[in-house]
Amino acid sequence: MNGKSLDIRLRMPPGFEQLEAEVRSAAAKHLRRGNCQLSLQVTRDQSGGEIQINQAALDSVLAAVKAISAKVDAQPPSLDGLLAIKGVVELRDTEEDDEAVAERHAAILKDLGATLVALANARGEEGGRLHDVVAQHVDTIAQLTEQARDCPARKPDAIRARLNEQIERILEQSSSFDEERLHQEAVLLAAKVDVQEELDRLFAHVSAARDLLEKDEAVGRRLDFLTQEFNREANTLCSKANDPALTRIGLEMKAVIDQMREQVQNVE
Repeated sequence: MNGKSLDIRLRMPPGFEQLEAEVRSAAAKHLRRGNCQLSLQVTRDQSGGEIQINQAALDSVLAAVKAISAKVDAQPPSLDGLLAIKGVVELRDTEEDDEAVAERHAAILKDLGATLVALANARGEEGGRLHDVVAQHVDTIAQLTEQARDCPARKPDAIRARLNEQIERILEQSSSFDEERLHQEAVLLAAKVDVQEELDRLFAHVSAARDLLEKDEAVGRRLDFLTQEFNREANTLCSKANDPALTRIGLEMKAVIDQMREQVQNVE
């Protein structure tokens, strides 16, 4: 099963179609998310059927024998030879009464219920392990966000030094720049590389993810949405970073988010 909305696919043999609604209902009761494929195979007791002659098939065989005999000199077919031809002899099931059918269907649904309970318990154990893995990813994202927040490249002095270097390079090429206009451009540039909003949103997403992990309910879809939000902020962080250290943190964060997304797909 995967992390998408619950999709139940059934394969039922002929004569068991009336069980489909109850089977779907039972599966939906125990499962909330993913692709669920249920297949019922029936092995019939051949000793309980009745042997019958397919008269139409036998007539076709006899007509063919007569047509061939008119053209070829051959011995007429034996009785056991005729009966051995596929389709001439049929084994038909003895019709069951309504009570027998109801008992059989009840037994199938009972076994299905026990199987679904066992599956739900197994998924619960798996969910406990996934909880720890996803929680660790969230903690790592929080640590990387703190590293980005405290990165020396974000200090005002470091930003000012980089801007001064850029301005000096521009002035070396031409001295005709308006100083006031240059100051305005520098302010705009500083605003563009400021990642404080992205960091604030990352911290907020970390808090939301931790809250979801504490809930005793289906949170897979909301965690999946959060991983998309995490990834969006990490992408913006990388695009705004004008320092190798900050870029490295952003790329490492993206790798952790990708790992988290893979695990979240298996969370209900």
